[in-house]
Amino acid sequence: MSISANWSYPTSIRFGAGRISEIADACAVAGITKPLLVTDRGLATMEIATRTLDLMEAAGLGRAIFSDVDQNPNEKNAAAGVKAYIEGGHDGVIAFGGGSGLDLGKLVAFMAGQTRPLWDFEDIGDWWTRADADAIAPIVAVPTTAGTGSEVGRASVITNSETQQKKIIFHPKFLPSVVISDPELTVGMPGFITAGTGLDAFAHCVEAFCSPHYHPMSQGMALEGMRLVKEYLPRAYADGTDIEARGHMMSAAIMGATAFQKGLGAIHALSHPVGAIYHTHHGTTNAVFMPAVLQFNKPEISGVISQAAAYLDISGGFDGFCDYVDGLNSSLGIPKTLSGIGVSNPDIDKIVAGALSDPSTGGNPVKMTMENTTKLLLECV
Repeated sequence: MSISANWSYPTSIRFGAGRISEIADACAVAGITKPLLVTDRGLATMEIATRTLDLMEAAGLGRAIFSDVDQNPNEKNAAAGVKAYIEGGHDGVIAFGGGSGLDLGKLVAFMAGQTRPLWDFEDIGDWWTRADADAIAPIVAVPTTAGTGSEVGRASVITNSETQQKKIIFHPKFLPSVVISDPELTVGMPGFITAGTGLDAFAHCVEAFCSPHYHPMSQGMALEGMRLVKEYLPRAYADGTDIEARGHMMSAAIMGATAFQKGLGAIHALSHPVGAIYHTHHGTTNAVFMPAVLQFNKPEISGVISQAAAYLDISGGFDGFCDYVDGLNSSLGIPKTLSGIGVSNPDIDKIVAGALSDPSTGGNPVKMTMENTTKLLLECV
């Protein structure tokens, strides 16, 4: 991919193939001299991680790594990461990976200097002001998937392993100082991860675009993010070495995550408790729920979705858009029901309760109730 650019979000984004070579300079800009690279277990031994550690070591930054990170990271992972950070005498974090590595890495940088317990910083009201902002360590984020957009997010999604609930921990300083968005790092992603993460970005864009809240800048980013997914996710899925497609998908991920400050909705509200209870892949779970949620919200979104369809060159308005989503899911191997991702005989009451307490419900165009959310979930079982 020939595109190489520096953006400001306000975080500094270094976008382009091969830019992982700038990891040492990114740490210098962030003020990090002894970083802890935080990633998940699967990535820890892969070439992209070992190459990054080599670059760190060659620059005199050491090669410390913490990888005890679950697919849906929890407070136990966070405690272990903070322990490794403090015992290693680190002064910053390189959050490396997909959503799990990025979220846990940001959380380690946040929690290492705090004296209050983790759940005191849940995204409720002004709870974020409880944190000692001066004790939050700097973060360099390096995404290796194109979906969550956590690299430009001011929060981490963490599972409470005791209650089996996903919680959002928020602080403005979760936003990394520098992001290295290098599509070459995503080349090794298997097809099902390419599909699931790409559809996570698409879900962010769709839900942000449909949210009833007012944010015209997010609206524009959501619309263009959908276009990038439509144009380039099938290419990235068909040929994992297509650097141009991989690069545009990384842009779509950033755009989706930026756009969803306008709001999310029932897709994420349902996906969060399912992921917390059954440990499913987040983006794939979103994709399973998307067709039913579109129909659920039809009375309120048929107009805006018809506008999106026109921009995306999809004929048939709302119905044409829904047909497109069905076809996209099918072409990417996404199951039609939860049983297809290993969730058989789910605890309906627990999932519905989790969905209704999830912050994403506030952005859904149709008010979610116990009755209509139960019916919606049953359609996806």
